[in-house]
Amino acid sequence: MSAADAPEEGNPYLRDPPTEFDPLEDLSEDEAREHVELLREAIREHDRRYYVENDPIVADRTYDALFARLRELEEAFDLAHPDSPTRSVGGEPIEEFETVEHVAPMLSIDQSGEAGDVREFDERVRREVGDVEYVCEPKFDGVSMEFVYEDGSLERAVTRGDGREGDDVTRNARTIGSVPQRLHGNYPDFLAVRGEVYMPKDAFQEHNRERIERGEDPFANPRNATAGTIRQLDPSVVAERPLEVFYFDVLDSSDGADTHREELERFPEWGLRVNDRVEVADGSGERSAIEAAIDYRDRMLEARDDLPYEIDGVVVKVDDRDAREQLGRTARHDRWAFAYKFPARAEVTPIVDVAVQIGRTGRVTPVALLEPVDVGGVTVSRASLHNPEEIAAKNVDVGDTVRVQRAGDVIPYVEEVVEKGDENEPESHYELPDRCPVCDSAIERDGPMAYCTGGLACDAQLRRSIEYYASDDGLDLEGVGEKTVRQLVDEGLLESIADLYELESESLVALEGWGETSATNLLSELDSAREPPLPNFLSALGVPHVGPATARELAREFGTFEAIHETAETEPDRLEGVDDVGETVAEQIHDFFVSEANAAAVDAILEHVSPQEVDLETGGDELEGLTFVFTGSLEGMTRGDAQELVEAHGANATSSVSGNTDYLVVGDNPGQTKRDDAAENDVPIVDEEAFRELLGASGIDLR
Repeated sequence: MSAADAPEEGNPYLRDPPTEFDPLEDLSEDEAREHVELLREAIREHDRRYYVENDPIVADRTYDALFARLRELEEAFDLAHPDSPTRSVGGEPIEEFETVEHVAPMLSIDQSGEAGDVREFDERVRREVGDVEYVCEPKFDGVSMEFVYEDGSLERAVTRGDGREGDDVTRNARTIGSVPQRLHGNYPDFLAVRGEVYMPKDAFQEHNRERIERGEDPFANPRNATAGTIRQLDPSVVAERPLEVFYFDVLDSSDGADTHREELERFPEWGLRVNDRVEVADGSGERSAIEAAIDYRDRMLEARDDLPYEIDGVVVKVDDRDAREQLGRTARHDRWAFAYKFPARAEVTPIVDVAVQIGRTGRVTPVALLEPVDVGGVTVSRASLHNPEEIAAKNVDVGDTVRVQRAGDVIPYVEEVVEKGDENEPESHYELPDRCPVCDSAIERDGPMAYCTGGLACDAQLRRSIEYYASDDGLDLEGVGEKTVRQLVDEGLLESIADLYELESESLVALEGWGETSATNLLSELDSAREPPLPNFLSALGVPHVGPATARELAREFGTFEAIHETAETEPDRLEGVDDVGETVAEQIHDFFVSEANAAAVDAILEHVSPQEVDLETGGDELEGLTFVFTGSLEGMTRGDAQELVEAHGANATSSVSGNTDYLVVGDNPGQTKRDDAAENDVPIVDEEAFRELLGASGIDLR
């Protein structure tokens, strides 16, 4: 056993610590070193009391002051150390995780949702080792990890992986407050423990709210959020997210205990956080041990919704260590443990909170944040409430239990309120905010709908506008999808649609996940779209109610972008003569073009882009019935020219490959996705020369 590592009572930073400190220049290096050791010792003890004992002895502000002082001293006197609590604030990003073999196998657990299977497990255990006692624990729905301590210091933290080896995520684990950098008390010289990293439910909902309001997709459940966080390559991102840990098993130790319960009793002494719902099923009284375990599971099922963390069942473990060794393991799971699972929540679930999502046009959509629920085999943690008027019509409030359905088996929505929550709670009554949570612009009502007035100055609208500009309904820019746009906006490379055309290879290559090839492909794709077909460009701008079909009709009617723009500004009633454009749509088009923000955005784009004029004279029907898709840069013509050409001769030109496509025409630097789709759908792939030969064979004179 190692020497005790408990803080001395003489430490001035333990109880009623100072929060004002001597200037750095008044300290010698020896004095600074002494203060650093005392601060580290005290902060570790404060962490233990906060995370393990749930009994802090200093206020949060005091703790923050001590932490800041420690970091200041370490930086000023070059006293950084891997064990220091300041390592919890993150560090430089890494390129990839190293694969590490576990100290002992981290196997899965045999499981079932049927009580009969649990009793069969007990019969087998008693048949092989006799009567036993069980330790019952919640089955946490998080990420299982191995934590290895040598001489009391955290040596490494490794994900479960395949059970034999996993990813070394030590730098990320150090940012989690409930992961001690050093153990306390009389700890073993060597200790490898298994823990579950998780995101508390309240923190998960708040994190999802922030993601929705930033225009990002929320996580389906806390487990996915945890898994996505712990494998971030940037530890500072992990440090910002609210992760916690429960420790629940010893994988290996230089000083083992006889029973599992003894191990769990020691954990808090060492600073390792243990769940307070653990119970021993000893078969005392009239019930057998396994019946006591089944009763424990039933009680935990009733308490499930009130717990601050997600569990999906309970784990029943043989307590005696020697009996565990006798029972052994299979290739996949330990034979001394069994998980008694809960039934999945189905369709009916409570609303925890309501966030608002800002769409491309500024439309505000209230989104219910739910306790994760199974709907048609899919885990759902959010559902649309459509608009403020529907909230009122369905009398939906925070805390209500609702039935969730999926429209067309895709989009979740709240169908009805099953049970009202506590209407006496003020926070249960939802009201649409007056200001946009993304840009703080005013939110205005328009009949049943609500809109953010921020326009392209709103990051949420900007991101979605860029995504739409590059989408199949816009300019079909391959490689400019949701993930790429979010990254470029977050990195400050895109503040407008026009910024797409000012991207530089050097800036792109410096980003995570980018290389010379991907940067070159993107810039080539953008260059090939500098003279887009007029209908594509008009649709790409995201003018309300102007999709590809309406944009095509407007282009055929007016021929040039300038003519459409001027007519929309000065004579919007003339637009009503176009198919699919009525009074309301004409008014929306007018409002778009007279908006100063939109006008500035369009002018900026036109500095880089020249939409093609539409030849109002029609060609022939030589290509009637054929459908073409184009990718890459063509040498003798732009992609827009090619699309316009085949359409003028009766063919269709679409932006994506499907089973209805007849030819995929491939130029220089083509997109891989369309080629993969062509291969999957047995669509012929032709180069530019073959395309020209095909046109010539149809009697089309390219001159």
